[in-house]
Amino acid sequence: MSASEHADERPEWVAPFFESAKQQRSAASLGMWLFIGQEILFFSGLFMAYIAYRWLYPGTWLSGAEVLNKWLGATNTVVLLTSSLTMVLAIRDLQLNRLVWAIRWIWATVGLAGVFLVVKAFEYTHKFEMGIFPGGHYEGGAVEGMAGLFFGIYYTATGLHALHVIIGMGLLAWLAIKIKNGSVSPENDVLAENIGLYWHLVDLVWIFLFPMLYLVK
Repeated sequence: MSASEHADERPEWVAPFFESAKQQRSAASLGMWLFIGQEILFFSGLFMAYIAYRWLYPGTWLSGAEVLNKWLGATNTVVLLTSSLTMVLAIRDLQLNRLVWAIRWIWATVGLAGVFLVVKAFEYTHKFEMGIFPGGHYEGGAVEGMAGLFFGIYYTATGLHALHVIIGMGLLAWLAIKIKNGSVSPENDVLAENIGLYWHLVDLVWIFLFPMLYLVK
C-alpha cells in the first residue's frame, strides 16, 4: 500500500502519534477505565471510613440518618437516574448521526444535574439552619454521641460527589459544543463515550451514598 493510500484511510481527527483510529480509540478507552478505577478507589476510602465508624458508633449513625431528609435524597436519586438515561440517549443519537437530538439530550442532562445541585443546596441550607456542621463545628442537639463525625463524613462524601457533578456539567457543555462544531462525530465519538462513562460513575456513586447515609437501619 502506498503512502497516499494509507493517508486516505487515516481520518484527519486521528492524532499523529497513533497509527490508526482504532488504536486511538483503544488508548482513550483504556485511559478512561483506569481513571474510573482510581475514582472508585478514592470513594472506597470514604465508604470504608463510614463502615468502620458505623461499627464503632452504631447509635450515632442510626440517629444521624434520621435527621437527613430521605425524600430529598430520593428525589435526587430519581433525578440522577433520569440523567443517566438522557446521557445514553445523547450518545445513541450521536452514533445515529442525529446530532441535533444528541445536543438536546446533553443539555437535558446538564439541566438535571443542575436540579440535583439545587436540591442538595436546599438540603445543606436546612442543615446549617439547624446548626448541623461537620466535625467540631457541630452545634445541633438532634443527634448525640459522635454526631460531628457522622456529619463530617456526610458533608465530605456528598460534597465531593457534588463537585464531581459540577465537573460533569462542564464536560457535558464542552461535549455539546464539540458536537456542534463537528469535532465530535458519529465516526469520532470516543470522547462522548468517555464523558458518558464519567457521568454514569457519578450516578453509581450516588446510588451507594443514598442508602448508606439516608436509609441506614
